[in-house]
Amino acid sequence: MILLQSHSRFLLQTLLNRVHNLEKVVEVDYNWVEFDDVRYHVQVSMKNPHLFLLSVSLPIPSADNVFCGGLPSGAIEAIKAAYGILVQILDPPRDGFNLTLKLNLSKLPLDEDNRHAVLVKVASIREVVLGAPLRGILKQLGSRVVASDVNRVVALVHRPKESFFLVPQAEKVTVVFPMRFKDSIDIALATSFLQEFVEARRTAGLNNAPPCSWSLSPPQELKGAPNDALSANAGFVTFVIFTRHVEGKKVDRVIWSLSTFHAYVSYHVKCSEGFMHTRMRRRVESLIQALDRAKPDAIDTRKKTHSRSFKRLVNDGNAG
Repeated sequence: MILLQSHSRFLLQTLLNRVHNLEKVVEVDYNWVEFDDVRYHVQVSMKNPHLFLLSVSLPIPSADNVFCGGLPSGAIEAIKAAYGILVQILDPPRDGFNLTLKLNLSKLPLDEDNRHAVLVKVASIREVVLGAPLRGILKQLGSRVVASDVNRVVALVHRPKESFFLVPQAEKVTVVFPMRFKDSIDIALATSFLQEFVEARRTAGLNNAPPCSWSLSPPQELKGAPNDALSANAGFVTFVIFTRHVEGKKVDRVIWSLSTFHAYVSYHVKCSEGFMHTRMRRRVESLIQALDRAKPDAIDTRKKTHSRSFKRLVNDGNAG
């Protein structure tokens, strides 16, 4: 299975191109949208070619998830911790966006490896911002600090008007994903995929992975959640995160995997659908070829149609 990268490939490539061509005074103005409706805008003016403006529009939160100042809880602190003095948060952000950052490319490290690592971190702005509330809860779990919202359902946005839910406890954090899809084929494929996903977790090589379960009905952990959260046409997936899963640098991988889980499932559902369509087309083509081979040869048919006929000659008595 394929895991999604934590950084935006297009944003990273744009940053690398700009850094490698700082001596060229060019104007840059790009807009694009990536998965889960995260929208980006980058701008470089000819007047200040060393200043790189990055704006990010986040998915619209659901009714049970309210952004503070247009951003998830703890996002500002997470940005400052991740980038330090390298970036400046502009207030207010660009119109139509939740966040605008000003990056001074002249302050990047001179060492190429360190500079590339910094640019990858900048290209991972989605993980830094949307993963901020999740990071705060998991860090409390890793430090074994009992959260003030223990046993309370916490909603975190991950798709437009959709949330997944966390239930922090003293020794674990339960994460529940209501899985919703619009297309009936996607629903059937996702249901089958998730059942196999849970079964794969039980193999011997994945004993240390977080426990995972799937059910059509809402789990008990969502007892205090809004009614809208209790409807999911592809069921509910539940992960249980323990302290061992968030030790050290493991927490970064856990945050990214959880915040993009629905996109991960959607990606593999679409790949499965495309694979089946390809197999079906190949099967149809092979059947057509078999039918063509079964047809009579056109040349033989034409020969039989135009073959000569012979008439019997009858002796005439008057013949000399």
